[in-house]
Amino acid sequence: MTRQAEAVAIATRAEEAAKGLLRFLTCGSVDDGKSTLIGRLLYDSKLIMEDQLRSLADDSKKHGTVGEDIDLALLVDGLEAERQQGITIDVAYRFFSTARRSFIVADTPGHEQYSRNMATGASTCDLAIILIDARKGVLTQTLRHSYLVHLLGIKHVVLAVNKMDLVGFAEGRFAEIVADYRAATSQLAFRDVLPIPLSARFGDNVTMPSNRMPWYRGPMLLEHLEAADVTAEAGRSAFALPVQWVNRPHQDFRGFAGTIVSGRIAAGDPVVVAKSGRATRVSRIVTADGDRAEASTGQAVTLVLDEEIDIARGDVLVEPRARPEVADQFAAHLFWMHEEPLLPGRRYLLKLGAELVPATITSIRHKIDVNTQEERPGRTLELNEIAFCNLHTTQPIVFTAYTENRDLGGFILIDRTTNQTVGAGMVEFGLRRASNIHHQHLDIDKARRAAQKGQKPCLVWFTGLSGAGKSTIANILERKLVAQGAHTYLLDGDNVRHGLNKDLGFTDADRVENIRRVGEVAKLMVDAGLIVLASFISPFRDERRMVRDLLGEGEFIEVFVDTPLAIAETRDTKGLYKKARAGQIKHFTGIDSPYEPPEQAEVTVATGELSAEAAADQILAYLTSHL
Repeated sequence: MTRQAEAVAIATRAEEAAKGLLRFLTCGSVDDGKSTLIGRLLYDSKLIMEDQLRSLADDSKKHGTVGEDIDLALLVDGLEAERQQGITIDVAYRFFSTARRSFIVADTPGHEQYSRNMATGASTCDLAIILIDARKGVLTQTLRHSYLVHLLGIKHVVLAVNKMDLVGFAEGRFAEIVADYRAATSQLAFRDVLPIPLSARFGDNVTMPSNRMPWYRGPMLLEHLEAADVTAEAGRSAFALPVQWVNRPHQDFRGFAGTIVSGRIAAGDPVVVAKSGRATRVSRIVTADGDRAEASTGQAVTLVLDEEIDIARGDVLVEPRARPEVADQFAAHLFWMHEEPLLPGRRYLLKLGAELVPATITSIRHKIDVNTQEERPGRTLELNEIAFCNLHTTQPIVFTAYTENRDLGGFILIDRTTNQTVGAGMVEFGLRRASNIHHQHLDIDKARRAAQKGQKPCLVWFTGLSGAGKSTIANILERKLVAQGAHTYLLDGDNVRHGLNKDLGFTDADRVENIRRVGEVAKLMVDAGLIVLASFISPFRDERRMVRDLLGEGEFIEVFVDTPLAIAETRDTKGLYKKARAGQIKHFTGIDSPYEPPEQAEVTVATGELSAEAAADQILAYLTSHL
């Protein structure tokens, strides 16, 4: 790039920044005209190049749905699958600019099955255009998307009643739809809802007034988008900057880099580290373009502080007068985005700001029917479902209510095995522990108890299919350990279901809770200095990893009792496999519920080849050499 071209590019970026940026989305039911509306905005704003128009004309002949006319929806429906089906199935983002403002628009899917894509598009937007087909009126999917828009913190809504050309541009029909929508969404916390009658196909009231609807005297859609004030709330918010990284290029410079998510900061202003409460002042505000006297929301900066204090990635610098909450428990709305259901008790990774910590959904308080907004009970969450939940993180994190600050109140959940995003959440409030509950100091600790017994405590965890021989091998191993003078205890899967876990069934959610409870009990027993043997099918890797994480280094010894399903079925003394094959037992591991074998077990015993006695000897040899 030449110096002249670079100077023009810099000037252009500065001009765009000065105009301000509005992020908005279009949503509504299938075939309400969302993509056509965006195409019309681009077309009428003269933002389509000649070669794009020629390509669009060719595409319209092959994929268009408006006869001989150019199908403007194809400007946005870029996926081949969308063009063939005539629907939007992904979030399509487009940038455009007018003389007054710059825009990023997210065109989101209308189908219910793609609600997670819609939630993704809405998460960064400040305004929503909710389209309604004038022929169909307010539909269930209209209300679904309106609720999601409300839940994701969007306060400004345009109710675009589209396809007015197909109802004769009737004022009465428009008024009827607006009244129905306002009545159905009266409980949602929108700051403003502007109804606009339009025809996206022909451009009526999109960028120019319609002479076919003289009864409408409000602003055109583009006129409103250019003037909409969505920054008032952000301007009043207190300063907050999540630290992305510690900038230390040499020993004479130490700054804390990140993007300001709310408020303003100036050199000399006081700041506090949210977690520790350590206070200091900002001495410099460093940017790629040099030092600045002040900075505000959305700007990426490096703050240099007056004092050398302990700050790391994940910490949040805030104003002293407005410190956010710091806790390891909170309540939140959770939107589930994965085909595999949410299982309370299972450990996920939670990312909020720059922090990434293990987290568990401790309870689902209620599920929400987004079509009716009714609350109903539930124990798991399926794809696209929403619930109000309690969550627990392994360490305190910094957060605010999502309604106060979307950046400090919004989080995602990540599967620890696949690293996929499985859920998105909006924090409502922190959950405080009872003020009279504290950790009690004990003079006798695990090391002292273990020394008294003359052994190194550990948990030997047997996992495998039903009929693999886990309980038999564990029983033989305990007998051999006791004969050598060891202090042991055997936790067996069947036995704990007669007492500790008698309230649990065999659904995936109950299996997770079964292992969670057993893991906590086993941890206490290891703390007592015992060698604990635990015999459980424990089919899921995540739950076995959860138990491993409860214990110290080297204290969890996973034993995979590796037995082929066919052999396990021949040992079916209780007739369980036979009943499962006949459909008399549901959620039976290996038949209609999966078993996930260990990937790196400390010991693997192949009981298809070894006797139970030989398998116990193999495990004993491992314990003897490692404990």
